Amino acid sequence: MALRRIMLRDFVIVPALELDVQDGFTVLTGETGAGKSILIDALQLLLGARAETGVIREGAERADVGAEFDAPSDALATWLDEAGFPHEDTLLLRRTIDTQGRSRAWINGSSATATQMRTLGEHLVDIHGQHAWQSLMRADAVRALLDAYAGVNDHDATTRWHAWRGAHHAFAEARAAQETLQQERERLQWQIAEMDKLAPRAGEWDELNAEHTRLASAEALLTGAQTALDALQPEDGSGALDALSRALDALQEHTAVEPQFATVATTLASCVAEAEDAAHTLHSYLRHTEPDPGALQALDARLSLWLQLARRYRRTPEELPSLLGEWNARLRTLDAATDLAALQAAEQQHHRAYAAAARALSRARTQAAPRLAQAITQAMQGLGMTGGRFEVALSPAAEPGPHGTDQVQFLVTSHPGMTPRPIAKVASGGELSRIALAIAVTTSRLGEVPTLIFDEVDSGVGGAVAETVGRLMRQLGEDRQVLAVTHLPQVAACGDQHWVVAKSSTRTQTESTVHAVHGPERTREIARMLGGERLSPTTLAHASEMLGTTAHGN
Repeated sequence: MALRRIMLRDFVIVPALELDVQDGFTVLTGETGAGKSILIDALQLLLGARAETGVIREGAERADVGAEFDAPSDALATWLDEAGFPHEDTLLLRRTIDTQGRSRAWINGSSATATQMRTLGEHLVDIHGQHAWQSLMRADAVRALLDAYAGVNDHDATTRWHAWRGAHHAFAEARAAQETLQQERERLQWQIAEMDKLAPRAGEWDELNAEHTRLASAEALLTGAQTALDALQPEDGSGALDALSRALDALQEHTAVEPQFATVATTLASCVAEAEDAAHTLHSYLRHTEPDPGALQALDARLSLWLQLARRYRRTPEELPSLLGEWNARLRTLDAATDLAALQAAEQQHHRAYAAAARALSRARTQAAPRLAQAITQAMQGLGMTGGRFEVALSPAAEPGPHGTDQVQFLVTSHPGMTPRPIAKVASGGELSRIALAIAVTTSRLGEVPTLIFDEVDSGVGGAVAETVGRLMRQLGEDRQVLAVTHLPQVAACGDQHWVVAKSSTRTQTESTVHAVHGPERTREIARMLGGERLSPTTLAHASEMLGTTAHGN
């Protein structure tokens, strides 16, 4: 997933630029003020940094930044799929900002947010700025660095800490509110007991009203049934059923002569059968149905209780079943909240789980701390801090937290025999830069980000130390893609590739360009870095010697 191409248009003082990036160690050099950090600023913008209109070249409508990376890893391809972005043989990122401050971003041609660009950037590029030492003053950055070296993360401890604090809060709240909770519990129990006398069922209100209407109309229903039966089948044989039967008999006698009668006869036969069924049903209804004043009275009483409870609790009758359900659910919650023993047991269980996760973190940190200290101490020796010693001190935190129970501190001594003390109290600005560089080199080898960028992290060093810095970065370039902005010829001479940033000005505008240098042109750039603009045979010879000793054949 290494960086393959950078494209800029109307960015700061760059009208247009397109650079192909190679593997290995690439250095960027140029005169002071030429804009050596412009490429890094562009990459930071591309990878989610805050967009400001100041990056737009004067007179242009918008700044446009793009980059092409190798095909994403499986893990990153999964992230792209989940986020809804297409993934192809390469990964293309682009971002623009116009003079109105509007910023837009794309991942493989699909619109993206700055947050998504930042998330993606964490997997693509790791930038170490010239003030990287400032992070050594932050407790969270120090702890995260040790955890990364130890190969652990505090996600489990963080999850368990939040669960423990939530359980602790619930227990403390319940204990403080016992009287209030008990009063509410008793009120709910009384209301539920009142409602249980009715025991309303969902849909029952409509059923009761339908049944009440039927019972209240019993006399009228019986009269209607008898009237219908008399019309169908009166005792004197003059009803509709007898008439249908006679009509059927009259037609059946002649169906052999008149075939058309057969269809009518079939219809009449069906009518006779259905009329007989209707008469039978009415006979049965009249035999088994009679007014039931007792049932009607009981139904009146239940409907009255239903309406009474609905008025008392200011609900419609249809809402009473769901109201009872809400009360029962709330009572169960209160029963759990008033069960202090259960809440305390839950709090203790979560605390034990958190403590176990925190202990696991502490063990990993304790094992990794001396190894990290030794590796950084060794790197410091080559960076001009001979006899200096680096320590990673672990002590109990003031109180447990989401990141465990450890306080992590970096201690350093610049000279042998001295007691290590916190970095900020003993290290000078130059020493801080070298310590930060030692840490960056030591820990960068462990990461998975394919591209490392160092922005003048070699500030404040020179001589043999500068040569060591260059060799360290070149060694990093054997496994990772490394880009470094530097002002040191010793570092620049170690690069596998060399870019020069140049600035030119006219009466109306200033422009910056970047181009790769090789052979004599590269020798002249190293010579310029050694002795200034006036190139002498001595500086050219020195530059040529430096490039020769790097064994790159440039």
